[in-house]
Amino acid sequence: MSASQTQPDGLELLLLRRCIGALEADRSRCADCGRTPLTGEELHLYPGSRPFRRERLVCELCRPAHRERPVASEIVRHAEHGQTVRLAARAA
Repeated sequence: MSASQTQPDGLELLLLRRCIGALEADRSRCADCGRTPLTGEELHLYPGSRPFRRERLVCELCRPAHRERPVASEIVRHAEHGQTVRLAARAA
């Protein structure tokens, strides 16, 4: 094999980095540990601290470290949630 077949082109690397960056930007992360929660795991929303007052998402693993109750909790859904094909009843 030649070197061009084993080494990716600059354009391929650029496109790969852009795609990975777009996927990372769309994910929710835990405000405490930075981990991306898994599908089916529960995320908790806590009010922000005083200077910025920005709400924080916290994963199930970091929740015991917080004394206050979360404002809301939600289960992480998979990417196709709500976009699946549903069977309809056949007309007779």
